[in-house]
Order: sequence, then structure tokens, then C-alpha cells
Amino acid sequence: MNVLDLSTKLISFKSISPNSSGSLEFIDGFLKKNKFKCELLEFGEKKKVKNLYAYIKCGEGPNLCFAGHTDVVPPGSDKEWSSPPFSATIKNGVLYGRGASDMKTAIASFIFSSIKFIERKKLNFNGTISFLLTADEEGEADFGTKKVVEWIKKKNHKIDFCLVGEPTNPNKLGEMVKVGRRGSLNGKLIITGSQGHVAYPEKCNNPIEYLIKVCNRLVKPFDNGSKLFQPTKLVITSIDVGNDITNLIPNEASLKFNVRFNDQFKSEDIIKIIKDRINEEKVKYKLNVKVSGESFFNYSEKLTDSLTKAIKSVTNKEPELSTSGGTSDARFISKICPVIEFGIVGKTMHKINENVRVADLESLTKIYLNFLNNFFE
Repeated sequence: MNVLDLSTKLISFKSISPNSSGSLEFIDGFLKKNKFKCELLEFGEKKKVKNLYAYIKCGEGPNLCFAGHTDVVPPGSDKEWSSPPFSATIKNGVLYGRGASDMKTAIASFIFSSIKFIERKKLNFNGTISFLLTADEEGEADFGTKKVVEWIKKKNHKIDFCLVGEPTNPNKLGEMVKVGRRGSLNGKLIITGSQGHVAYPEKCNNPIEYLIKVCNRLVKPFDNGSKLFQPTKLVITSIDVGNDITNLIPNEASLKFNVRFNDQFKSEDIIKIIKDRINEEKVKYKLNVKVSGESFFNYSEKLTDSLTKAIKSVTNKEPELSTSGGTSDARFISKICPVIEFGIVGKTMHKINENVRVADLESLTKIYLNFLNNFFE
């Protein structure tokens, strides 16, 4: 089995988040055949979510972990795809299928590279190569990598460095490496007024009018950015009053928003600023906030140099070290070790006809193999 075979096999699993649908079980069996010790882990309350931690130890040197997720977002209507989303198809040197970009091919690539590296070294390298894989990244991510990290700490399975195979490149392989991420939180604000007839607005307290004023305050700048991060930004994602009656002033108006914040803030700082801005309007409100993750920059010269040298040797590109984009499971792993992110081109992730160039997949495999050589040399 080569890396393309492994990629197409992983795409065939209909692993819509948070379901493994056999994907992690297949990897578990595959790695065991290649002498890895494997732990299939389940976490969850009503429904158990599958995860996998696997490793092979060849000395007391550092544990280098590759992390990723086999779960994918729903494909949408199969009719809109040029080929079935869970049946990998190759056309004109391009591999199509849900998860081709985000991120089943990267998993295939770093597994194949690691096995090839171990075979070449004949188990003669000083350290551990491990894999942390989950089926719960695309959704709430409460019972995926977050729980595996807790399990690793509890079991004293120390990870020293980690590479997450997210699709970090905007257009061409080798363009970008993620060395940190902004924090993220989601909020829902409900402003309460008093219901009444539109012909007598003076007898009512219209929550929509207050909501508009609050919106203007919430979207004001937080900062100008920092050396490594973009400015903090609050984005309003939904405004709703649930009112279908033309002559009625509603009792409530609600607002949903997301904040991506940089290393100048903790989530608690952002929440305080938001509350202060709402309180300036002296409105009656309820605010619910869920923090997805804090910002992080957990730099390692060894990790970064080993990867950037590998990228340059294969693509002849000097990658940009970036903290842009959304959140990833690196936010959980950063709590236990330095973490870096690099994978395939992400231009089509989550889209209809998601795809990667087969040549890029082969180049990514070479990069990961060179990275392993650089890291353990």
C-alpha cells in the first residue's frame, strides 16, 4: 500500500463528525501490523467518540507526535459532486473526495512517511514517533483531542513535540506553516424590552433599537494587532427577533457573534470588554459565551527549523510562519508541548468537489520524511 492507496482508503470511510465510521479502527489495525502500540480510546456522555493514540519507541529521545482528525464535515448534496464524495476519484492528476484536503491525505502522508522512516532506520533512532488521531474535530471537539491530551497527562505518556497535519497552505504546497493560532469565543446576547403595538411605540421599549446601538459598540476595534498576530476582531453572525407580525414590537432581540483574539488578550479579558460595552447602553440582557480556545504561540526552534528545511528541500520555498486562520486541535496540544501545523493545500477544504493534486500529496510525503530525518538526525 502506498500513500495514494492509503488516502483513498481513508476517504472511503463516511466519517462525518463526530463519527469514526471505521476510519480509526482501520488505522489502528494498520499501525499494529507495523509494530505500533495502539490505544483506541472512547470519550463522551450520551454517545461515545472514538480516538486513537499510537506510538513506537526506539530509545529515550524525544517523542515526536503527528496529530490529525479523520472526521469530516457533511458533503452536502451528492448530486452537486462530480463524483461520489466518499469514493475517492482521480481525474487529470487530482484526487477528489470529502477529506481529501481536510485532512485524510495528510494523515496518510505522515503515517506512510513514519513507517518508511522507521524501516530505513531499522528501528535504530533515538526517540518515539506517535500519532494522536480523533474523530471529533470538526464539531464541538469536546471529546476528541482535548480528552486525549488529558488522558496522555494522566497516563504519563509525555509528548515533547507535535506536528498537526492541517491544510495550512492557501494556494501552493510549501507556502505557509502555522506556528500559533488566535483564540476564539462565541457569544449569544439576548436583549429584553417590552412588547407592544407599533402604532404606540412610546408605550413600548423596543429591544431592536437597543440592539442596533449595542452592535455599533461591540464591533469597535480592540487593538491594532501584535508582532505575530492580526488585530482582534468581533464578527456578528446572526441577528434575530423571531417576529412575523407586522404591527408588533417584539419583547426580545438576539444577537450571535464570534471573536477571534490575539495574544494581547485572554478570553476573560475579551468577555469583560464585551460586557462593559453592552453595559454602556444600560439595557436588560442575558449573555452566554463559549470559549473554543485561547490564543497560543508555542515556538520551538528545533521543530520549526526541521520542518522549514524539509519544505525548502522539496518545494524550494521559504514558508511564511503564520498565526492566521481558524482554530484547530493544536490549541489543546499546545498546553503540553510545542506544536506546529503543516499539511496540504486548503483551497477546497469543506467545499463541493474537495480535492488535492496527487503530485502535492507525493511531495507532502517527501516533506514529512525529510522532516523526520532532520528532527532525529
